[in-house]
Amino acid sequence: MSETNKVVAHFLDGSVLKGTTWDFSLGRPAFHVSQPGSDDLQIVRFELLKAVFFVKELAGHRERRDFPRFERGNTEKTKGTKVSVLFRDGELLCGYAPAFAPAPAGFILSIADPRSNNLRVYVLFHATKEIGVGPEAEALVRRLRRTKAA
Repeated sequence: MSETNKVVAHFLDGSVLKGTTWDFSLGRPAFHVSQPGSDDLQIVRFELLKAVFFVKELAGHRERRDFPRFERGNTEKTKGTKVSVLFRDGELLCGYAPAFAPAPAGFILSIADPRSNNLRVYVLFHATKEIGVGPEAEALVRRLRRTKAA
């Protein structure tokens, strides 16, 4: 990805870095982030990350609460394979992968909710607890909803 992207990097330790990047590449061990209002570049190493969120706005929507779910209907023909990700920290993401073809360290997920500030997410395998693909994606979401309701 050589264009400039707005990103929010979520680290394994819970910290977050917001800014822009122009050198994000799955084939490298790191990329650079420039924070708003600063000339400094931060080196971000994939090994320290949970995920990289490519976003519409860096400020996000603090009042908005995303509820992980998939759209109704046959979306797999137009959006790709359903994928749900349960991170080790308990966060759950739902999205689509045009062809679920993971890179060695992770994979790109397009977020299911079109109203979300997140456009796509690079998920790192070492930060995940469980991944559901296809029918297993919805089964994982249902199971976690039942667990939280109990």
